[in-house]
Parts: sequence; C-alpha cells; structure tokens
Amino acid sequence: MDRHTAVQVFVEVVDRGSLSAAAEALEMSRAMVSRYLESLERELGVRLLQRTTRRLSLTDAGEQALPRCRQLLQLRTELHEQLGQQAARSQPRGRLRISCSTSFAIAQLGPALADFLQQHPQVQVELLAADRTVHLVEERIDLALRISNRLDEGLVARRLATCRSVLCASPAYLRQAGAPAEPAELRLHRCISHANLNRGEYRLLHEGRLLRVPISGPLQSNEAGATLQAVLGGLGIAMLPTYLVGELLAQGRLQAVLPAWEPEPLGLHAVMASRQHPPQLLRLMVDYLAARFAGEPWDPLP
Repeated sequence: MDRHTAVQVFVEVVDRGSLSAAAEALEMSRAMVSRYLESLERELGVRLLQRTTRRLSLTDAGEQALPRCRQLLQLRTELHEQLGQQAARSQPRGRLRISCSTSFAIAQLGPALADFLQQHPQVQVELLAADRTVHLVEERIDLALRISNRLDEGLVARRLATCRSVLCASPAYLRQAGAPAEPAELRLHRCISHANLNRGEYRLLHEGRLLRVPISGPLQSNEAGATLQAVLGGLGIAMLPTYLVGELLAQGRLQAVLPAWEPEPLGLHAVMASRQHPPQLLRLMVDYLAARFAGEPWDPLP
C-alpha cells in the first residue's frame, strides 16, 4: 500500500479520534482505513494505536511516531507547493502579436497556433491577417510570416519552409475549355492573376529554364482565398499555393495544369524587426513553427 497514504491515515485517525471519522474525512471505507493502519504498523514493526470497542489511544511508539508523521506530511505539502510554483514560473507566458497573409492564416497558421496555445496556456497571441506588407515597428508586430524571395535587409529573418504553387483549374472548366498542353496556350484561357505577385504574367520553371508567360482574364485579386473560390466556381486557371489547395488537388476538386512547369517557389520566412537577442517566448514560437512546417507538410506534389 502507498506509504504516504498510510501515514496520512494514521494522523487523520489520531486527529479525528476514530476510524469511522477518518474514513469519512478521507473518503474511503472504514475497512480500508484499518488496512492502511495495519500496513504502517507492519512496516514499522510496532503497534501505534491501542484499539478497543470504545476508544483509541496512542502507544508509546505511536506517541513518538506522530510528530514525525506530521512532519513528513508537511514536508510533502511544502515540496509540492515549491515545485508547483517553479513549474508555473518556468511555463512560457506572455503575449505575441503575429501577422501573415489571410490565406496562410486560415489554412496553416491558425491551426498551428491553436495547437501551440493548447500546449502553453499562459501564452496569448494576437493574429493580424492582412494581404499587405505590414510595418513591424509601427504596427507593433513581434513576428511576421512572409512568403517572398525578396526581404528587407534591415529585418531579421529565418527561413521556415518553401512555398510552392501550382497552376490549377476545376474539372468543369477543363472539360469546357480543354487543358493547355504548352505554356503558350495559356494565352487562350481565362487566367486569374494575383494583383501583387503575378499581375499580367505567370513565371514558370522547367528544367532550370524560367519562362514568363503573359496572361489575361476577367479577375485579379490580392487574396488567394478569393481566387480559390473563383477557380472552384469554374472561372478559369489560377496559380495558387499548395498550402491552400493541396487537399483539393488530392480530392480531385481541382486539377493541376501544366504539371511539368512549376511556378517559381517562394520562401516562407519568420521575420522580426530587432537584431537584438529575441525574447524567450518569441524564440519558442519561431522554433515551433520551423518544426511544424518542416518539409512543407501541406505540399501534395512530389
């Protein structure tokens, strides 16, 4: 039997004056209280209590053991309190203000932050999802996730992953308009472009060769989620990140177009304003995101 519980039972019986009262206080049966007492006496090799049908009394050995048992219980309580306070102090705590694009926030960062905050309940995050380049200092951003191959040299950046994109369209659109066999045939299709990234052209790679393909179409958007809805609705062909469309490609709701020609990959970076030693919570977050996004787990492409 558990030694600590046996010591606790012994002290409780003495304080309460009966096995029944101790059993009620400890929420256990009277028989279990009796067994704990017998177990402690057997281990110590002495009788601690004289038991009669009418009263309990301490033996000489019980008189000597009682203060030591009380001390053991007090030491255990103090140890638990001390370790609990140390654990609370060692838990990451604080607040981070983080920014990233709307589509990445919805598809990847939101779920990642939910898991992180479940693991670290003392942490708070304010997420700013915006399809623009935020000013880290003016907008008090601790950490920005940026998808780009060109970063401000004055910022501190850590590459987390590679963001790949894919030309894709809905099966309905491809049945109606046909699938292009060569990049030049994109000129014959309705192409949706990103207002900031690929306005008026797609940049495609094939065996080390970069090709710029002029495109046109009925829609430009600065937000990938809006573009995705247009593509799912059969509006045309678009270049979309695999972190957003990976599952849709796997499900067959979207189909890759010109799969041998890869849109130019972009780096996913954790960006901070200061070159000074970052706070522990910020380092913890960046390390977590680097591990979370290692290997581009959203990418369905080989």
